[in-house]
Amino acid sequence: MENPVVTLKQASKSFVDGKDTHHVLEGVDFALATGASVALTGASGSGKSTLLNLIAGFEPLSRGELWLDGEDTSAWKDPQWSRFRHQKLGVIFQQFNLLTPLNVKQNIAFPLHLNQQKWGEWCDYLVEALGISELLDRHVSALSGGQQQRVAIARALAHKPKLLLADEPTGNLDHKAGLEVMRLLNEITTQGNTAVLLVTHSPECASFMQTQLVLDDGELKRADLNQKQASDISYVES
Repeated sequence: MENPVVTLKQASKSFVDGKDTHHVLEGVDFALATGASVALTGASGSGKSTLLNLIAGFEPLSRGELWLDGEDTSAWKDPQWSRFRHQKLGVIFQQFNLLTPLNVKQNIAFPLHLNQQKWGEWCDYLVEALGISELLDRHVSALSGGQQQRVAIARALAHKPKLLLADEPTGNLDHKAGLEVMRLLNEITTQGNTAVLLVTHSPECASFMQTQLVLDDGELKRADLNQKQASDISYVES
């Protein structure tokens, strides 16, 4: 795999709670190619969201290496992390995290302003595909949960990131709306050739991704849907 978007080498993460040390991730090896899509499942508390936070730089590794778009992040400081997040990363948060003082269009355009970019044909395509083109002047606080989720997806993808991290993007939606959002998300990220790492509890949502992995006892494994078993996983290619 040439220049994967994400590479983790023997990545480990531990948390200290008083006298106790909790090992969340242990020696994870993983790589994600441009345009590849991966669903990450596992029991609650298994470390799925922690893995996303490590890749986004919201939390530091305890041990191991993290490479992003061919660069070793071990010496990165705030300016390097900010540049990567602004230019190459999109994040869909479980609770949306929309900017409530702003309307829909201003929320979607926010990452464009950070990159000195203007609204263009790609954003027109996003809002049309997501069915929110008629909502651009509305304040996000007046939207339903499903509409807010679609706005959050558009905002995360407005600047055409190389990598999208999505943490339970359908967790606040009903079953039908969740599957529709996943269909749209899959269509849009394929169009933009965006690598996707999706955290979900839903087997149906996971099925939209090219590869399904399981985080179990601190280790990353490939889900075998036919035999309902798991095997060790290192690399995921498109």
